[in-house]
Amino acid sequence: MAEIGVVGPTSWGTTLAVLLARRGHRVALLTRTPQEADALARAGENRRFLPGLAFPPGLWLTASPAEAVGRAQMVVLAVPSASVRENARRIAPFLPRDAVLLHAVKGLEPGTALRISQVLAQEAPSHAERLGVLSGPNLAREIAQGLPSSTVVASPSPAVARWVQDALHTPAFRVYISRDVIGVELAGALKNIIAIGAGMCDGLGLGANAKSAFVTRGLAEITRLGVAAGADPLTFAGLAGIGDLMATCWSPLSRNRTVGERLARGQPLGEVLKGLGQVAEGVHTVPSALLLAQRYGVEMPIAQVTYQVLYEGLPIPKAIEALLGRSPKPEWPEGWGTLPREERENPC
Repeated sequence: MAEIGVVGPTSWGTTLAVLLARRGHRVALLTRTPQEADALARAGENRRFLPGLAFPPGLWLTASPAEAVGRAQMVVLAVPSASVRENARRIAPFLPRDAVLLHAVKGLEPGTALRISQVLAQEAPSHAERLGVLSGPNLAREIAQGLPSSTVVASPSPAVARWVQDALHTPAFRVYISRDVIGVELAGALKNIIAIGAGMCDGLGLGANAKSAFVTRGLAEITRLGVAAGADPLTFAGLAGIGDLMATCWSPLSRNRTVGERLARGQPLGEVLKGLGQVAEGVHTVPSALLLAQRYGVEMPIAQVTYQVLYEGLPIPKAIEALLGRSPKPEWPEGWGTLPREERENPC
């Protein structure tokens, strides 16, 4: 069994720490302050995010980066995207040379639109080839309860991906591996934008047809950007793409879906975010996605109107009107999908 450090007592960070400790690893959960570490240790659980989930033997709390990661074989970052760089700088001086650096952040760095692995490669360049990303339909509360789930780990190093797979895999938490770091990261980040719109569909009572069509076109939109950035389109048809998209767009546990639903029911954005008590990454990802879209020359109408709703006060009915008013076009760029050429040119 391994020594593992988990950075961030978030709901997802706590869940991963508990999962790894249950797997038999010795896990240090790094907090922001000694007071936070003491409070969590005394409670024996994270009452703020996951009340009732007892810390198993083998999981311990510390506010010391040196203690948390200094002897770790793997370090897991599970913090909001806006604080990744700060946390990377905090732990970088203490990272063992051969440690795996895995992140489970579904966002992009605000302001730069960098993927999280790019941020980590800048702050811990000696670990650039030992980076990994974990993503998929992974609602923290369900996994904490032991309900079945699957995830995917992507790394430029197949050996690193397999090591993480072995460290995390259980009968109830199936871990698949991939080499498509770009695709897994972008799918996990961009689907949150679509989830906000899916929540708006729920809040307005637009029905299953409208929501399903919206999510499907959203998948096409984020796939276009991913491919332009160098991702494998098949990744968006897998766990990190459509798998995570379905969970995030339909589950009442999804923070991003909840944001859209509450906005559609008339609640101001500031009030919605305050009421969540946790970060809804999609709100911060929208500007970054549009920055990437401009960089790669990709049209993203859903992201554009979502930005206008969130940041420019566009009424949601007007946003829907703008999307529905777009000129009709073929579903696929080539017009007839994968039909043979003769059928495309001579349809019945």
